[in-house]
Amino acid sequence: MVKIDTDEFEDREFIDKHNMYSVLEKFPQQISDGYRLGEYIKVDGEVDRIIITGMGGSALPGDLLKAYLGVYFKIPVIVNKGYELPEYITSKTLVFAISYSGNTEETINAYRIAIRKNCHLVSISAGGKLEVLSEKQKIPHIQIPSGLQPRQALGYLFFSMLRVLVNSKIISNVSEEVEKTAENLGKDIFREKARELSNKLVDKIPLIYCSDRLQIIAYRWKINFNENTKIHAFSNVIPEMNHNEIIGFTNLKGNYHAIILRDEDDNIRIKKRIKITKELIKKKKVPVTEIALTGSSFLNKAFSAIYIGDWASYFLALKYKTDPTPVPVIEELKKEMG
Repeated sequence: MVKIDTDEFEDREFIDKHNMYSVLEKFPQQISDGYRLGEYIKVDGEVDRIIITGMGGSALPGDLLKAYLGVYFKIPVIVNKGYELPEYITSKTLVFAISYSGNTEETINAYRIAIRKNCHLVSISAGGKLEVLSEKQKIPHIQIPSGLQPRQALGYLFFSMLRVLVNSKIISNVSEEVEKTAENLGKDIFREKARELSNKLVDKIPLIYCSDRLQIIAYRWKINFNENTKIHAFSNVIPEMNHNEIIGFTNLKGNYHAIILRDEDDNIRIKKRIKITKELIKKKKVPVTEIALTGSSFLNKAFSAIYIGDWASYFLALKYKTDPTPVPVIEELKKEMG
């Protein structure tokens, strides 16, 4: 069992008014449930590329799917964030239109373009206009549970898409890999590592670095520090940051803590760069924490790292007496946009 001291528990009860703790605790089950949500949906006919269209937290599953398929499968994947779809789409293009609310105007517009272009099309939402349109136009639709922030629904969104690709024989059966991932995330070690890291991050600005193949995982860490903890955080990739950002440690203008996500399967030259980068940052008196990705597959490693980042941003929010769930500044912006 995870050890939680009395003060932390009382803080959680007082601060976490929307009970994000429960959402995070149930995330391993969300993986299994998400995979089952896509159980009866498949596309027929040739597929030569995949496009995932969505915004914000509804687009991130697409970025993660692109990273995952790039490791094992060689089908082109494009993540589309906007109103339009690429001109080159055809009837052989598979489009996943994702909007957690079902009402995202950019995604609705892209959905309609996919209809006009006669693409293979699957929509995913927790309801809203996207569900209504899909039902009316007889487009396969995956309805995921409502009541979450989009960033909290990653397991539902990602794994339902993965199941559709398996059903459609676009990729091989990964059911066993999915279940191993869900089982692995049920271990206490992820919360323990996250709690330990959050203690180090108090009054710090997180800088998250990784190899380019793990870019979306570092980005997930960054946006959860933004949205859950309500602080600035930044992510970059190695080797690119070795050609620009690393020189920024010369004249430090902030109180930083560097986090390096490391995978044993990274390119040997990347491993060397990470080692050197770590030492150069430490010489500038900036603390560095390394997080080694562990697991039997890329899927397992990726979600293990994501889970630690989710918990770390949550625990840090509690330390700042901040409810991690609501995003009032974003809601204000949306209201101003009309």
